[in-house]
Amino acid sequence: MTTTTLDTLSAADRDDFVAHLADIFEHSPWIPERAWAARPFTSIDALHAAMLAVLDAASDEEKLGLIRAHPELAGKEAVAGTLTVASTGEQRGAGLDQCSAEELARLRRLNAQYRERFGFPFVIAVKGLSRYQIMDAVEARLAHDRADEFGACLTEIGKIARFRLDALLAS
Repeated sequence: MTTTTLDTLSAADRDDFVAHLADIFEHSPWIPERAWAARPFTSIDALHAAMLAVLDAASDEEKLGLIRAHPELAGKEAVAGTLTVASTGEQRGAGLDQCSAEELARLRRLNAQYRERFGFPFVIAVKGLSRYQIMDAVEARLAHDRADEFGACLTEIGKIARFRLDALLAS
């Protein structure tokens, strides 16, 4: 497939479908692989809903794996340049690549506290948020319990997936 449209995705074989949607959910091609059977898709909403249904039906272990597949914001992957293209653009768009030394230290401290408390990285759909709003959100969410945060991360992952689908299918 050259241009990605709903029609081409709906007509694609499983391998092409997965190849085009593999990065919608961070390092988790199993989601589009399982959503393929729900074709044809008449709208981005329908495609997104099918992928979220796969996520909802997944085991807690698979969901935890998906959350853990997300990089820390302005973390070691960003420093090493090993973020996915989508994550790089999202973090850059939120200004996380422009943090001062103090801001970076605060964010890394918050990331470490969050991971220690919950056992997985803080996940938030950063589109439309400033780095200050993101840091404030980490701080606020540190007060939650693990079950609430597990759900919050999955909700944010759903938002990220929708932003990525919109970007992929915008043309």
